[in-house]
Amino acid sequence: MASERSTAGAVEVNGVRLGCRLSGDPAGVPVLLLHGSGSSATTWDRFTPRLTAAGYRTVAVDLRGHATSSRSRDYSLTSLRDDVLALHDTLELRDAVLIGHSVGGYAALAAALHSPGRIARLVLEDLAAPPRRPGSTTRINPFQALAAVAGILTSGRDYELRAVVALLRQLARPDEAWWARLGEVSHPTLIVSGGPASCIPPDRLADATAAIPHARLATIPVGHRVHSLAPDEFATEVMTFLAEPMAATQSR
Repeated sequence: MASERSTAGAVEVNGVRLGCRLSGDPAGVPVLLLHGSGSSATTWDRFTPRLTAAGYRTVAVDLRGHATSSRSRDYSLTSLRDDVLALHDTLELRDAVLIGHSVGGYAALAAALHSPGRIARLVLEDLAAPPRRPGSTTRINPFQALAAVAGILTSGRDYELRAVVALLRQLARPDEAWWARLGEVSHPTLIVSGGPASCIPPDRLADATAAIPHARLATIPVGHRVHSLAPDEFATEVMTFLAEPMAATQSR
């Protein structure tokens, strides 16, 4: 295996500068790590050593409007998807694994639906799945949502508040079209739920898992930030999933 290297840099895509943290074997299978709103690429620092030790090449990116990445006038969910696809092209991330937390999971899934041939597998941690329709029975718990937002606002991390507000507003809108397209996802997919303590309703993630042909659900009941609150359990679930033969994963 080639010697491991770890570097911080930036990539210019779609008119914005995205900060990246790269590590692992440059010849390894690429893993693109996408954080949630109000966070940054550093949130993956405890997890990336598990990936690089297994021979993967990791790229942890700061989403637009966050940390070392450029601020922008466009914080549409589509812009996040397009940034992911542009990173694939610029960094030549062929047959990549996409691992996304919350809105990062939404962006990863959107990229897989748009360009399925570029991506090998998906890991969607407490995926920011929008409600299916107004008055959905799987509503986000308002107290848990407020607690999650309060955690973002008081975290002291570097982000543009307008980016967080814009993303949360879009994700709160019912979207039947999003749900209708889940059956088109062709990739082996692991969905990780934070359980009842999370602001994302577990039933909503169970419904999303059932709608994706080759998906399975793992619940680690610690709340929304599973990879931070239960790092060992999260890493074990993800590494087990990545080690499964593709045919075995798709047969589920």
